[in-house]
Formats: sequence, structure tokens, C-alpha cells
Amino acid sequence: MKKCIILANGKPPKKNIISFFQGRGFDTLICADGGANSAMKMNLIPDLIIGDLDSISTEALRKFKLVSKIIEIKRQNDTDVEKCLKYAMKKEFGEAILIGVTGNRLDHTFCNLGIVLKFFPQINLSLVAEDSFLKPVKGNMKLKTFIGETISFYGINKKTKFTSKGLKYPLKNISLPFGVKESTSNVATKNIVELKIKNGTGFVIRDLTTMIKHDLF
Repeated sequence: MKKCIILANGKPPKKNIISFFQGRGFDTLICADGGANSAMKMNLIPDLIIGDLDSISTEALRKFKLVSKIIEIKRQNDTDVEKCLKYAMKKEFGEAILIGVTGNRLDHTFCNLGIVLKFFPQINLSLVAEDSFLKPVKGNMKLKTFIGETISFYGINKKTKFTSKGLKYPLKNISLPFGVKESTSNVATKNIVELKIKNGTGFVIRDLTTMIKHDLF
């Protein structure tokens, strides 16, 4: 399965985070417009730069124009991250990690969380924000974990119900609608946490450094 990293123009990650996922098969780096500025600072060469090109610096554009494929899409109905995801799906990528999609602007952060919901499960998505790893979940699934790991669960609406096995605070066909109820800082009591999510999609948020240390991918 083809995998890619989409690097946006928000708060940039540490370079070793990019390197970690590249070592896990996410070997195509797509920059969403100004994400190329972050790539340049980290001495990374994007495979593609996609967007309306209003955020990429002149220096980055000059540096990458001969070594990266640059696709200018003026269409304003989509954000640059959406343009990258649509390109990835067209090229049959099965999985993407969104990085640099959070930062100082809360509206951009909120928008990109919505994008995760919009495009999942058309493409398997994850989102990295500093030390957090967010994964959308639906249906029946198992999380590889370890006893004592802190894991948080969030729903979107009242229709979506969570049931779990292997958590200190069990979820028993419960809804976790945004702004009403959540399961923040739950704790794994087994090495595998089983989830059943009905009638919609939820978010699981975990500590990225912990996941890397314990090889939980």
C-alpha cells in the first residue's frame, strides 16, 4: 500500500518525527503550499508541492522548482491540505499522515480535524500534532498498547456509541459527543484494547513519543 506524509503550513514537527514515519513506509512527502517552507528549514526535499502557492516563500519555490513536482491548483473551494488529499487518493495512496496542520490559528486546527472526518475512511488517515497522535476510528478494532498507557477517546455526536475492553474506565455503549462528554486520560489495563464504535466515527488520541518508544504502530 502506498503511503504519504502531508506536511502543511502549521507548527512544524521535529525532523526526527518525519524521519520515523519515512522509515515506516511513508516515503512520499507532499507539502501543502507553505509546508514547503518547513521542509526547507529541515533540509527535506518534497516529492510534491501542491496548493495555490500563496504561502510558499520565494526562496523555497526557487530551491524546489528543479527537484520537486509543483502542482498549482487555484481552486479555492478546497484548502491546500484537501488538494493534497485528493491528489493522494487519485494516485491510489492508501494511507496518509497529516503533519503541521495545527498551530497558532485555531480555525485552521479545527478545519483540519474536520478534514480528517471528511476523508476518512476514503483514505486511512492519522494526524500528528506535536507530541500527540490522533487516529479516527469506527467499527470494530484493536489497539496495540501496554498496561498503563494513557489513551483519550472523543466522539462527534450523540449517535456514535463506544464500547471497550481493556480500559480502566470501561466504555459501555456510551456516546461521547463533543462539548458534552469525553473519555480523556483513560488508561489501558491490557496489552490490547478492543473497541466497538457504532453509528459514526470517533477520535483516539495517544502520546506519540510513548507509541514510538513501545513500538505501538
